[in-house]
Amino acid sequence: MKYIDGFVLPVPKDKLDEYIAMARQAGEVWREYGALEYIECVADDVQSGQVTSFPQSVDLKEGETVVFSYIVYESREQRDQVNEKVMQDPRITCLDPKTMPFDMKRMFWGGFKTVVEL
Repeated sequence: MKYIDGFVLPVPKDKLDEYIAMARQAGEVWREYGALEYIECVADDVQSGQVTSFPQSVDLKEGETVVFSYIVYESREQRDQVNEKVMQDPRITCLDPKTMPFDMKRMFWGGFKTVVEL
């Protein structure tokens, strides 16, 4: 079964192009080191809920949108190996918190083992 890293974050709409360029660069590096897929998605049909929702989860502000991203790996072990290589790669300057085009404090992420693959 595959392993997934998932991310949810707020991105200012006026910095979305900058974010996409950064994500494209990062995705190329992750794929080069063995990630099976690198997917970035921008909210399209995402509503605020009464109890919880994507906008609430990142404390979405006026002028921002939600980005949902995930990276697919062969396994947890392979993910750890890929991420170790990625973090050592000098091309990943885009991961510097000082230059991120979004508020990293409102981003959340985690690793997930798959339980159903159809």
